[in-house]
Amino acid sequence: MEKLKPRTLSGFMELLPGPQIQMERMMESLRKNYSLYGFTPLDTPIIEAAEVLLAKGGGETEKQIYRFQKGDSDLALRFDLTVPLAKYVALHYNELSFPFRRFQIGKVYRGERAQRGRFREFYQADIDIIGDGKLDIINDAEIPSIIYRTFTDFGLKRFQIRVNNRKILNGFYAMLGLTEKSGDIMRTVDKLDKVGAEMVKAILVDDYGISAADADEILKFIAIQGTSEEVLQALEGYRGRDPKFDEGLTELESVVKYLSAFGVPAENFAVDLTIARGLDYYTGTVYETTLLDYPEIGSVCSGGRYDNLAEYYTDKQLPGVGISIGVTRLFYVLGEQGLLNDSLPTSAADVLILPMSENMAPAVSLATALRNEGIRTQLYTEQKKFKQKMSYADKLGVPYVIFLGDDEIQSNTAACKDMATGEQKSLPVAEVAAFLKAGVAEKTAGSVILEKQK
Repeated sequence: MEKLKPRTLSGFMELLPGPQIQMERMMESLRKNYSLYGFTPLDTPIIEAAEVLLAKGGGETEKQIYRFQKGDSDLALRFDLTVPLAKYVALHYNELSFPFRRFQIGKVYRGERAQRGRFREFYQADIDIIGDGKLDIINDAEIPSIIYRTFTDFGLKRFQIRVNNRKILNGFYAMLGLTEKSGDIMRTVDKLDKVGAEMVKAILVDDYGISAADADEILKFIAIQGTSEEVLQALEGYRGRDPKFDEGLTELESVVKYLSAFGVPAENFAVDLTIARGLDYYTGTVYETTLLDYPEIGSVCSGGRYDNLAEYYTDKQLPGVGISIGVTRLFYVLGEQGLLNDSLPTSAADVLILPMSENMAPAVSLATALRNEGIRTQLYTEQKKFKQKMSYADKLGVPYVIFLGDDEIQSNTAACKDMATGEQKSLPVAEVAAFLKAGVAEKTAGSVILEKQK
């Protein structure tokens, strides 16, 4: 029979054991930090009824979604984690306590053109706070502190959380009489970093019929820069001309006001009037997070406030605020930039026990005792030559190897070798667990990411 050639589909990531451990380390950090803020873990189905996922579909969503028939059922793979959350909250409204805080790390699917750093199957890590009828603006201020803690725990220092408010933008465009074109304007302005001011102006004038004078006024407005306080002071000059603008400015001032109390340093936060987010359902605060030394990567964490999460599933008003991290893309670009910490152990085991005697019982007992102490332990039982055993240990990347021969069994000791330094010492069996715990703690103490400045 002719053998099939094994292959992984384009746009799907499949990692070797070492990088997979690095990815898991990132996701463990996310779970830990999200949990610190009282977010409950959630896992929604990958497959949903197509009508549920596409309630607010159309356009690119319709084109990119993986949709298929199974019997009489019209099904689809989820393309993000927000729409399934909306369905979940509407379905379980009477059983949930509000504000409802959830985090979810899961795979999503988009049939877009696969390209460098863009995948068709990828992990997203989302947090959302959902209110019942109302949701206080202080929740919008807490989100940057979660981003800050998460990225700091990764090992990053030079990143910036940029924030704006869509009401400010909508109010400003209303002042210019451009309310009907505000969505087109914001989607165009959102491309400023990619295409530049001249191209943005050309698109506004040529594609959307906005006068050159109004286009210049828009570019002048979004170019307001400085510290958060300086930008807010400049915006005060526009107050009183549009109620929606005033509402957005008051909200943005509240967010900035609470940041220091939430532990976000000024250097990691900026008010940026160019941030609009392309998705139409954002109605208030919006966020984008960038790595300062790698602007070409773009936003690595984004999100914002929305008025009604589940409007297509229930009449109840469910406002929310949330963010999403594209974990697969972030992991890919960090690896590409050489920022992943390769000095951290990537083995699935902390120690490999190599029995050097025909009597396997002591090795089995030691492995069991170490596992009972929480030490990840692998027992090698294959009848191979010593060189082959050591070659296996090297390829595994295991931090420690324990040799257990007749002499060690007789003296109730174990020969422990540090695979990084080559140092080997004989220890009483009773002291092995403490020795390994201390050594593993030291070797795994580093951060997931080692930041390097250009």
